[in-house]
Amino acid sequence: MLLERIPTPKQLLADRAYDATKLRDWLSERGCETVIPPNPTRKHPHAYDKVAYRARNLVERMFCRLKDFRRIATRYDKRADIFLATIFLVASITWWLN
Repeated sequence: MLLERIPTPKQLLADRAYDATKLRDWLSERGCETVIPPNPTRKHPHAYDKVAYRARNLVERMFCRLKDFRRIATRYDKRADIFLATIFLVASITWWLN
């Protein structure tokens, strides 16, 4: 699992697609608070922090803004370090213009 390779975050913001009991239990064992709205098909929906979930919108908009640049959306760069540098450059330009 990808989450095993990184340090455990304090909070994990995700959409309904990641509402799995196995994932929630795995994260809670590591001391991570999950902020995932319940899937509408759940019989017993769980509570989540709605205020913290709204912060997820900022992250989604940032990815959308980055993908306005064709070089990032199509990933022309083959090397990961050059691709990351391009993301930093575009993020800086976007921050500067706004």
